[in-house]
Amino acid sequence: MRAFNFLDKFDSIDADTMVIDKGLGPEYVEDFLRVNGDYFNFIKYGWGTSILYDDSIIKQKNELYDSYGIKSYTGGTLFELANSKNSVDEFFSEADRLGFSAVEISDGSTVIPADVRSEFIGMAKDLGFFTLSEIGKKNPEKDHEYSTGDRISLINADLDSGSDMVIIEGRESGKNIGIYDDKGNVRLDDLKEISGSVDGDRIMWEAPNKNQQIDLILNLGNDVNIGNVNTNDVISLETLRRGLRGDTLGKV
Repeated sequence: MRAFNFLDKFDSIDADTMVIDKGLGPEYVEDFLRVNGDYFNFIKYGWGTSILYDDSIIKQKNELYDSYGIKSYTGGTLFELANSKNSVDEFFSEADRLGFSAVEISDGSTVIPADVRSEFIGMAKDLGFFTLSEIGKKNPEKDHEYSTGDRISLINADLDSGSDMVIIEGRESGKNIGIYDDKGNVRLDDLKEISGSVDGDRIMWEAPNKNQQIDLILNLGNDVNIGNVNTNDVISLETLRRGLRGDTLGKV
């Protein structure tokens, strides 16, 4: 029985939340899920970290995540590394063997031609993975070369290619990248232009910082999809979504 269950009106929010696993042990994951497992549905093994683990650990963790209906995937960096070594087929095969249920197609640190990117998205879909793709560059100078219109075109191209969801790059810092200025504030004009031009249900906004999460919720609703959430902030974000903190109380 959930505490304070007279507040039933807070029990259903149709939103996707993606959390970063930066190196959690299986026992920690099991305990973590007991408290947080109902409040997120994607877990990303950050960057290329999963290459550092024994495969038995990855399988054990993925089984735990799957038991809560949480889709697991490696960071896009590992996919880009595989592509640079002409090993994408092996990457997909290994992801399947290890129990990952999703993959991320990105070119944040490398360059992948648009037609090849589209082909990779199709390959991932055909193999049965939930397919995410990411728009944006890790290097702020290169990311700034994209206009808001460019981002919209890239998002729609990925969706047309078959991406189940498109991630808007925000990195772990959430500063000077994507829709964020150098202080980590949301550029609201950019946010509104992008959100008004694409299918919001299929967009994941990387927003690692509280102020960004608040702005996204207040401007796009408490069912906005939010990613790059720290494991320590899952419950914090859920209280923002449900109006259980002063920042959103009475506003959502």
